Amino acid sequence: MQSLETYVINLDGSNDRLDAISARLAAFGIAFERIPAVDGRPLDLSTVADYDQAHAERYMGRGLVGGEIGCYHSHLKVATRFLQSDAHYALVLEDDALPLCNPVELLEKALGDLDATDPDWLLINVGNSKLKIATPLSRYEVGGHRCELVAAHYFPMTTSAIVWSREGARLFIEQHRKIFAPVDNYFRHWLTRTGHGYSFTPPPVTTTEATSQILASAGRGRKTNKRKWYYGLAKQYRLMQDKLIAWRQKRRFRPRAG
Repeated sequence: MQSLETYVINLDGSNDRLDAISARLAAFGIAFERIPAVDGRPLDLSTVADYDQAHAERYMGRGLVGGEIGCYHSHLKVATRFLQSDAHYALVLEDDALPLCNPVELLEKALGDLDATDPDWLLINVGNSKLKIATPLSRYEVGGHRCELVAAHYFPMTTSAIVWSREGARLFIEQHRKIFAPVDNYFRHWLTRTGHGYSFTPPPVTTTEATSQILASAGRGRKTNKRKWYYGLAKQYRLMQDKLIAWRQKRRFRPRAG
């Protein structure tokens, strides 16, 4: 397999979380580079040049909170750092990630198969168990954990554990203009439409369920922040539209013969 770098996003001062994930990765012999998270909690969002509140309110039915902006910028930051390296792939973990097996060993087995199946793949979500509208591809077993690589036409949410190809990271940065959704919502919006998104089921990485510090916000939580009267309608329309697109993508999907 071509070179893989591992990155951990960790907020300055969150030493306990850094120590915990360091120990979890060390148990598998995995070295990593720490990427300081962008702390969006103190931001005045009216001063954030790449945040489009009007678009967010139309798409999400609410405005975003500073923590969501910080999380988005953190993922832009780590994608940029990856492209500055010579690595071909990047495993990106948030500091609450909990590997159920050695994720690097799994990727060493799976990435060659994925490159052969879809040389244009962009992003893999390795940390979400809620998988819908997918095409099964290959099965693997690592350390007693059995899972299956799938084409994720309805790209799964959460960004606790993702894997970039260089092309995926490049496009994420190149196409970035304005933030109108949390980064996991954006990945679903993007990859459901373009294809080339993948996942594993059951996931080889879960989370400790610790509260995300980079998503935390003073005052009202993100789930109730600045909700518009049409919040429920916007959400249902978004989900329905994405699912319809995903079903079309699934019908069209033809993996390259091995």
